[in-house]
Amino acid sequence: MADWLIKNAELVNEGRRFQADLRIRDRRIAEIGGDLHGRAGERVFDASGLWLLPGMIDDHVHFREPGYTAKADIASESRAAVAGGVTSFIDMPNTKPATLTHALLEDKYAAAARTSVANYAFYLGASNDNLDAIRALDPRKVPGVKVFLCESTGNLCVSDPNALDGVFRESPVTVVVHCEDSRIIHENLDRAKAKYGDDIPMRLHPEIRSREACLESTKWAVETARRHGTRLHVLHVSTADELAMFESGPIANKKITAETCVHFLRYSDADYATLGGKIKCNPAIKAASDREALTRALADTRIDILATDHAPHLASEKDHPYTRCPSGIPLIQFALQVALECTFRGDFTLERLVEACAHAPATLFAIQDRGYLREGYFADLTLIDPAKPQVVRKDQVLSKCGWSPFEGDTFRAGVAATFVNGNLVARDGKILNAPTGMRLVFAR
Repeated sequence: MADWLIKNAELVNEGRRFQADLRIRDRRIAEIGGDLHGRAGERVFDASGLWLLPGMIDDHVHFREPGYTAKADIASESRAAVAGGVTSFIDMPNTKPATLTHALLEDKYAAAARTSVANYAFYLGASNDNLDAIRALDPRKVPGVKVFLCESTGNLCVSDPNALDGVFRESPVTVVVHCEDSRIIHENLDRAKAKYGDDIPMRLHPEIRSREACLESTKWAVETARRHGTRLHVLHVSTADELAMFESGPIANKKITAETCVHFLRYSDADYATLGGKIKCNPAIKAASDREALTRALADTRIDILATDHAPHLASEKDHPYTRCPSGIPLIQFALQVALECTFRGDFTLERLVEACAHAPATLFAIQDRGYLREGYFADLTLIDPAKPQVVRKDQVLSKCGWSPFEGDTFRAGVAATFVNGNLVARDGKILNAPTGMRLVFAR
């Protein structure tokens, strides 16, 4: 550990961009101001020409531990995260075993305490029979309860209407939900199998995991949340059709919020022709018109949070035919650069990006002392070089799966450095001798 003085940066925070220096002492931001002078024992980081952002908080990752650690684990994926400027993550429960009890939840926290270089938290999963465990959650220790309204890795679909109603009615923490209608998906899949047998084209994925499946499920979740007064967060919104159910405005004023993910801003159904199973994910990447609508909705705050849904699989698995090709994409290492491309195009401002990737998740989950550049807050920081293009190469990929859909792509900005709890943990995509991160605490 060391104290730092970051000099000559352009800070981007709470709707403002301004030149300032930032002092780090004892893991936290001690001072923000102009022309700060170094003190004995401080290291100086010259950030001339760099943007200084609060570290990205990714509220939606699948780090695969326990049970699927051939694909990924907390150690490998947290390193990919900090290399890409993500300083905190919240991991999903569809592991093996699924995270459905307090004991299994604490096992994951213990694993992260040993190996994660980013800050961490974990959702409890909902099932047909664990409402007592959900009722007993401590809101200061757990960010939320994850509800799958369709099948997913780990077979966590909550199919009992009474169990679903109970979760929405009684959860003491935010309910985060994967919205797709299983009945519609199975009907679409059966039609495709009848026509193509085992040779279903990958381009049909957005027709099988269809917009209708998303819309009907999201409509049900929103209506149920309104009936019970549930604090609801709808994950990975993928269609223009769903956007009418959400409202623009400050996230602090909302009980129902929405997230989209970087791949929905990057790709469209036309990309299945070249990337095939590499971009197969649930919900599916859909039309270019959906991509454009989602981008506008993120800009105007109908969509509140931009996340990754980082979900690695082995390259050999992704080469399988449609019905055996698993859904999920490794994204976290280059997600912030994907989003920055949108700001370079003028889709939304850099200030709005910071709000969607750092401020909004911190506010939604009441994450204590993180998500903002404020004196007294933990020094979770990302430094961006807007004048350093990067061509993504396979040998740069830190995710355990060893590949990225962005290989060969050029990004106009690079992640110059990442600080977690005041420690410089990554520089120019290289992991330094980083200490472990901290468990997130929720100020509820």
